[in-house]
Amino acid sequence: MRDLLQQKIIDSLAAPLPAFTRRDVRLPRIAGKAVAVIGPRRGGKTTFLWQVLAAKLEQGFDREGLLYFNFEDERLAGMTAADLHLVVEEYYQLHPERRDQQRVAFFLDEIQVVPGWEKFARRLLDTERVELFLSGSSAQLLSREVATSMRGRAMEALVLPFSFREFLRHGNNEPEQPVDRLPKAARSLLAKEFRSYLSTGGFPEAQDAALRDRFDLLRGYVDTMLLRDVIERHAVSQPLALRWMVRQLLGNAGGAFSVNKFHHDLRAQGVPVGKDTLHDFLAHLEDALLIRTVSIATTSERRRMVNPRKAYPVDPGLIPVFDRSGKANLGHALETAVALELERRGAEVAYVRTATGREVDFLARYPEGHADLIQVCAELDSPITRERETQALLEAVQEYPQARLHLIALDAQPGHDLPSSISVHAAPAWFLGS
Repeated sequence: MRDLLQQKIIDSLAAPLPAFTRRDVRLPRIAGKAVAVIGPRRGGKTTFLWQVLAAKLEQGFDREGLLYFNFEDERLAGMTAADLHLVVEEYYQLHPERRDQQRVAFFLDEIQVVPGWEKFARRLLDTERVELFLSGSSAQLLSREVATSMRGRAMEALVLPFSFREFLRHGNNEPEQPVDRLPKAARSLLAKEFRSYLSTGGFPEAQDAALRDRFDLLRGYVDTMLLRDVIERHAVSQPLALRWMVRQLLGNAGGAFSVNKFHHDLRAQGVPVGKDTLHDFLAHLEDALLIRTVSIATTSERRRMVNPRKAYPVDPGLIPVFDRSGKANLGHALETAVALELERRGAEVAYVRTATGREVDFLARYPEGHADLIQVCAELDSPITRERETQALLEAVQEYPQARLHLIALDAQPGHDLPSSISVHAAPAWFLGS
C-alpha cells in the first residue's frame, strides 16, 4: 500500500495540467474550512479541481505543494480510514521540508470510496498546514453529502454544466466586449449560439457530439443517476413509477408538478404506489442533482406544501432527449436556463402567483439584499403575449414593491410598447451580464 501511494503521489506531482475550459464557479474563502466541490455527475467537478490547482500555481504555489489524488483506483480497493493517514505521511516523506513550514493544498477526488474518510479530513484540517479540496459522487455518498458529512467544516462550490458564457468560451466564441458594444454581425452570431446552447446544453462531453450520440450520452447520464444514485442507493422497489416521474419532469421543464396529481395519474394506469414514496422519489432526484425544483413564494409553509412545484432539469440539453411533443420548446429550455443561471448567481428562487391567478416565473432574492421579479418568454411579437407577461409582473410588484422587474426573451427587439418600469432583455445579453 505504501509503495502504491508513494508512486501515485509522485506521478500526480509530475503530471502536466490537463487542458480545460475555465469555469466561473464561485469558490468560498473561509479560513479553516475545506471546500467541497459538488455537482451532477459528468458536470465537470474533477476538471474544476484541476482549475483550482492551476490557479494556485499562478498565485505562487510550487507544483510540489499541490497534490491531486484520485481515490477511484481499483488498486486501492479495500483501503480504510485507518490507511488514509498514509497518503499524508508518504507525501511528507517525499517533501519533509514542507511539513509545518509551508502551506500545501490537497485535492482529494472521489474520497468517499474510503469509508470513514470524514474524520480523517477533519483531523487533517486541524493538524496540518493544508488547504483541503474534496469532491466525489457515488451511490454511497452523493455529491452534496461530501459537504454535509464534514459537519460544518466544509463550504460548497457548486459546479453545474456549462453556463452560456462557459459554453461560448469552450467553443472559443466568448465575446471580449459587452453585448451592447458588439457589431450587428457579432450579435447575430451570439443569438445563433444561444439557440444552440439551449438545445445542446452544457454537459462538457456533449459539446462536440453528433445529435444521436449526444442523445445517447445524455440518456446514459440520466440512467446512471437513476440506477446508482436512486434505485441502488435507496433500494427502490418500484422503478417503473420512478422512471415515469423522471420522464414527466425532464420532458415538461418548467411545468407545475404535483405529487397528488401524479399519484392519481399512476393509479389510473394501474401502477400502485404511495404518495409518500413519490415524495421520496422527488427528494432523491433533487439529492442526485438531476432536477431542481422551485416552490411558490409565500410565508405560509402550508401554502408552500400544498401548491405544485415547478421542476427543471439540471441542464437544458436534457429537455429534447425526453420531450415527446416533437416541438422545439425553446420557451421551456430558456426558462430552465434562467433558473439554473439564477442558482449560479446565488439567488434564492421562488415563483409568484398573483391574487388574480397570474404567474411570474421567478422571484429571485440575492444575498446582497435586492430582489428581481423575472418573466421569461420565447417571443414578444404577439400583443397578447406582451400583455400577459407584463400584466403579471405589474400585479406581482404590488406584493413585492422592492423588486426590480425584468422580462427576458430570445430576441427582444426595440419598439414594443412596454411599461418603463420593466427592463426588457434579449436572452444572450442577460446571460452575459449586459
